[in-house]
Amino acid sequence: MDKKELRSYIRMQKQQFTDEALVELSLPIMKRLMAHPKVKHAQTVLFYYSLKDEVHTHTTIQQLADEGKKVLLPAIIDGENIELRYYESPKDVERGFFNIMEPVGKAIQEEEYGKIDVAIIPGMGFDSRNNRLGRGKGYYDRLLVKMQEVYKIGVCFDFQKMPGIPADAHDIKMDEII
Repeated sequence: MDKKELRSYIRMQKQQFTDEALVELSLPIMKRLMAHPKVKHAQTVLFYYSLKDEVHTHTTIQQLADEGKKVLLPAIIDGENIELRYYESPKDVERGFFNIMEPVGKAIQEEEYGKIDVAIIPGMGFDSRNNRLGRGKGYYDRLLVKMQEVYKIGVCFDFQKMPGIPADAHDIKMDEII
């Protein structure tokens, strides 16, 4: 399958689950993530504020912030690019581009990307070679190319694991998939 066909297939798989079931399926994923040494020892974590069809992250984001970690979330700034902003509490999040919940906190500069210890990245699908299939807009690929040294963990449900995902030269691989 090509990328477009894979996205359609995975969307159909997601539709088999209720929102509540996806939240429930997220719990062991987030538990594994919180026990991961890279996350446990991180001072600054790049995360994502989940959409209803993604691995649910809201509780985990708050837990990391409550532990005193610096949490960064992406915000779409001009329809094309992402900037990273600090998160401290749920009041720091409001609807942004594409009606997606985004942080309203202070943005960091690209020069500060090297201070990020670990990045938790969503995807439509992942394969055993750590390739990531995004939603097709390239936001994360354009962001992650600027932070090659940051340890990248892709998170997904089991049904999002594919035998193979077509990868282009600009696609950024994950270091690990949970």
